Amino acid sequence: MDKLNTMNSNNTVYLTGTIMKAPDYSHEVYGEGFYETTLSVARLSDQTDIIPITISERLMTSIPFEIGNVISVRGQFRSYNKTTDGRSKLMLTVFVREIDEKPNHAMNPNQIEISGFLCKDPVFRTTPFRREICDILVAVNRAYKKSDYIPCIAWGRNARFASSLKIGSHVDLCGRIQSREYQKQFTDGSLDVRTAYEISIARLSINNTPIDVSVEGQTLSMCEDQSEDICFGQQIESCCGADDQPSTID
Repeated sequence: MDKLNTMNSNNTVYLTGTIMKAPDYSHEVYGEGFYETTLSVARLSDQTDIIPITISERLMTSIPFEIGNVISVRGQFRSYNKTTDGRSKLMLTVFVREIDEKPNHAMNPNQIEISGFLCKDPVFRTTPFRREICDILVAVNRAYKKSDYIPCIAWGRNARFASSLKIGSHVDLCGRIQSREYQKQFTDGSLDVRTAYEISIARLSINNTPIDVSVEGQTLSMCEDQSEDICFGQQIESCCGADDQPSTID
């Protein structure tokens, strides 16, 4: 897959989808307001992925942001921690940096490329239908010594390859962002339906480019504190800021 845009980035996303809800105000950074909404992005099958996005008010003036409108956006898949009931949850959203003037229906509507470091041991399993799956968590560095922690899932031979990776492995991967519902069971037996977001890997490889060991070490030490819980909630400044300036929340 070709690079998704002209930004020289280790985290690039391209989405074309339908706006599912009116944008909700999230926060302000240096006088710039940010809003959040969701896009319904079609798969090749009849299913869709409902993907959260966060967007600046300055980008929302170029096109009508109304429910049912189809838009194409480019940006980055980002994460932040939110504490709920004393537990830290990993929240994920696509931070929009560009909006195409017109939706490009000729392009794959759901593309992502990231380059980062494995920061937890891979979890390999086989489904009852004998399908091989491997979950990995990848730390992707960005400006101002911040990192995003992206859950990814590999299938088949990619799953077998991913299961052999070690913590600290530098990997490049591409695929699509997918959403899926799951049930969380509590000690009292009650169930809560939640939504997880992850990258479904299409291609996975080792990146042998020399790295700054100090940066890698910082990324991995930070990653040890990340929660395995994945959900979507209110956006905060640690994820998005005006022109990516360092925010007041780490």
